Amino acid sequence: MKNNIIAFVLFLTLSNTAIANVTLPNIFSDNMVLQRNSIITIWGWANPQEEVTITPSWNNQAYSIKASNQAKWEINIPTPKEGGPYTIAIKGYNEIVLKNILIGEVWICSGQSNMEMSASWGIENGDEAVKKAANPNIRFFSVPKLTATTPQNNLSGNWTACTPETMKYFSAVGYFFATRLQEELKNVPIGLIGSNWGGTPAEIWIPEEVIREDAVLLESAKTRKEESYGPNQPGRAFNAMIAPFVGFKIAGVIWYQGESNVGSSVYDKTLSALITSWRKLWEHEFPFYYVQIAPYQYGDNHFGGVEIRNAQRKVLDKITNSGMIITSDISPIDDIHPKDKKSVGIRLANLALVNTYKTNTALVNGPLYKGITIDKNKIVVSFDYAIGLHFATNKSNQFEISGNDNVFYIADAIIKNNAIILKSTKVPHPKKVRFAWKNTAQSDLFNKANLPASSFLSE
Repeated sequence: MKNNIIAFVLFLTLSNTAIANVTLPNIFSDNMVLQRNSIITIWGWANPQEEVTITPSWNNQAYSIKASNQAKWEINIPTPKEGGPYTIAIKGYNEIVLKNILIGEVWICSGQSNMEMSASWGIENGDEAVKKAANPNIRFFSVPKLTATTPQNNLSGNWTACTPETMKYFSAVGYFFATRLQEELKNVPIGLIGSNWGGTPAEIWIPEEVIREDAVLLESAKTRKEESYGPNQPGRAFNAMIAPFVGFKIAGVIWYQGESNVGSSVYDKTLSALITSWRKLWEHEFPFYYVQIAPYQYGDNHFGGVEIRNAQRKVLDKITNSGMIITSDISPIDDIHPKDKKSVGIRLANLALVNTYKTNTALVNGPLYKGITIDKNKIVVSFDYAIGLHFATNKSNQFEISGNDNVFYIADAIIKNNAIILKSTKVPHPKKVRFAWKNTAQSDLFNKANLPASSFLSE
């Protein structure tokens, strides 16, 4: 009897200890980067009504909160300018001390295989980049490939410092994005959260209810085929690979995806829904910079690839605080995984440096279609970012015009006052223009910064 009582008391003691322990989601770990000059949210779990005290070493101030009846707590605390390393003590009945924390800039790197692609896949000059990759002021959090039917509150993983070993298996675009930011931001710490999955359509990265509540998106999602290499159902990657760290303060998102949506006629609406839904959950209109998919031989009997490029271009007009880089000049048409990831990362970072950090006013966008003016038998095409407009060779055969019959013919194109004047004897009454309108078309129109123009179809 006495032994039974002792065993029962011991059981209660162990049970209470297990229930009472303060725990954190894995996004909060040693070596993490927190967003500078911000109010950040830290959250976790504890016994209902247990008092939890958070003490960061950058100001040694104690912030206290009681866990809710759902055994959850969250608290907002201010962060200073860039610096570190710091510690954060989280104390309830037990104490957790997070070490080697840096304060800097935090970016999510997401998408499909071209964002996932690391130096270990065989990128251009990858071995040399790996050797030079020791940089304790860049930190990585790699999200494992997981699916879930409902939003999750945690995931496995931890923050690691950038070393040749860790960089080799992290997003190469993300790494080069971070190194370029550091060049101009004077070595401010950069934290990268890599959440990507090769071969995945955009729909799996969007909260399921966003798709379900929109008839157009739902109809499009229903056309997704089951694939052996990843999920196709709305929300499945979002639930497991984004939802667990929603609210972790970020500077912004870089995104490289779209190849797996070739064939969709509503990709502009799909990508816009993704951006809008993430911003709503974060309660923050963070910058969203993305890569236009590269020209590739998807097939000659359709325009699926160029239609996605055009849809991505259209998103710029729909979504504020967004930016797109064009890569047709650095991507061979026979490789869906272009090896030059350094240029991609640098171009994304240059967008952020001009638009988010405002460290310079360089020309960082390729020419973007602005509008057309019809002048009798001619069409004048105007562009944004058109300073120094020029063709790669003496003339271009990538502009086509049509009348009301929608039959397009190659047009004679000349550049005048940073605009393009088009005409064709076969189209006496032109109404529409398209440019680089093939899946494999590599733009031959550039601006002063030698950045290529996007494919487009006038409305």
